[in-house]
Amino acid sequence: MNFLTYSRLALTIGVSALLLHMVSCSKDTTESLVPTETSSFDLIQQKILTPSCATSGCHLSDKDAAYFQHGLVLVEGVAYQNLVGVDPKNSSAKADGLKRVKAYASLESLLYHKITTTASHHSGKQYGNPMPLGGISLSDGQVEFVRRWIDAGAPKTGTIADAALLSDKTITEVAYEPLAVPATGTGFQMAVPSFDIQPNFERELFTRKMLGNTQDVYVNRYETKMQSGSHHFVAYDFRNKTSLPNLNDIRDLRNPDNSLNILTALTMSNHVYLAGSQAQYQDYVFPEGMALLIPAGASFDLNSHFVNKTAAVRKGEAQINLYTVDKSKVKNIVQTLDLSNTSLSLPANTRVTLTKTFTFSKPRKVLTLTSHMHKLGEKFVIKIVGGARNGEIVYTSTDWENPEIITFKIPIDLQKGEGLMSEITYNNTTNKAVSFGLTSEDEMGIIFGYYYE
Repeated sequence: MNFLTYSRLALTIGVSALLLHMVSCSKDTTESLVPTETSSFDLIQQKILTPSCATSGCHLSDKDAAYFQHGLVLVEGVAYQNLVGVDPKNSSAKADGLKRVKAYASLESLLYHKITTTASHHSGKQYGNPMPLGGISLSDGQVEFVRRWIDAGAPKTGTIADAALLSDKTITEVAYEPLAVPATGTGFQMAVPSFDIQPNFERELFTRKMLGNTQDVYVNRYETKMQSGSHHFVAYDFRNKTSLPNLNDIRDLRNPDNSLNILTALTMSNHVYLAGSQAQYQDYVFPEGMALLIPAGASFDLNSHFVNKTAAVRKGEAQINLYTVDKSKVKNIVQTLDLSNTSLSLPANTRVTLTKTFTFSKPRKVLTLTSHMHKLGEKFVIKIVGGARNGEIVYTSTDWENPEIITFKIPIDLQKGEGLMSEITYNNTTNKAVSFGLTSEDEMGIIFGYYYE
């Protein structure tokens, strides 16, 4: 082969190799430009968790006050591991065997219950209010997308639900079904009738209602229910029954300009806790042989507090049923605990633990304990003061929205001079000092419960 022929052959081989390389590169480049389909969980993160849960501040960081109530961060990168297969902090959900997300079982997943708009999904359990509280509910399509993802095994990768569901903006408003009135002779109902909550406003009101009992009755069970978006619903008795608000008047705690209604606030100093809940639905039964004694002709102040974070007017409504039992079945009369620390001073951007001791002038047997604090409250501890059990912790709650309600199988036996102490840790993440007050922007620290002597 002469030099010229060799040169032509080398050139031909070189050009061919170059062309093959260019084709290969072109193929690789084309394939790299083909977008990879976003996984179903990543879509949930992008379309639901980040905008509706994380950026709202509720599930943004383990440094936020709210974290100590729910223990759940839902930001990108950690949300999956914090949800799938993890036990919930909600005691009722945990006792029922739920997980935050249980693969292949949406009805056993607390996440699914929390994003639905009706308490019927809760089967009467205290799983807390649907989220976001006071905000716009997830669309039907978003809820269905999450359900399908869970029931398909809740995978971290892969596409198992139709992404078009996330574009569905339909929100089906579930009609509120009030509690049925107890049958004659079995109990009584008191109700806060339907009322408006203005846009971006918290409305808290009181209304005094007659129970309707013409003779003394014994209550061994109460049932409460309220519209979605409620912070709490409480029935109060009165310390001084010679000075009572007018019957059936609606008394707002805040004026339309959000200023405090002083006259309504003053009536609160006369309150004694009777029954209540921070859950959308609750059914509480006293242990056998125990009941509250309600005198004939009783009236109670019904306190309803709703949050509206939307741009539209929303509705509030609530009922409480008090169920009665024959006197012959009652061995012990139950009375209410209402122990409040009003000396709260929370400096801005500071975590502080405050305590208050309550001693009793005569023996008491404590049957039930629960707590009430607002959103800056991280941890509510109740300890025994005095006696052989001095300093013993008998109650702990880290969930301000749905605090533990503990009924002791063996009541706490406290002698004269002994008592209870509240030890509450607050994390004031705001840039202003916070003190005791009546709105969710203020704070509280109250031991509620029941005892008998």
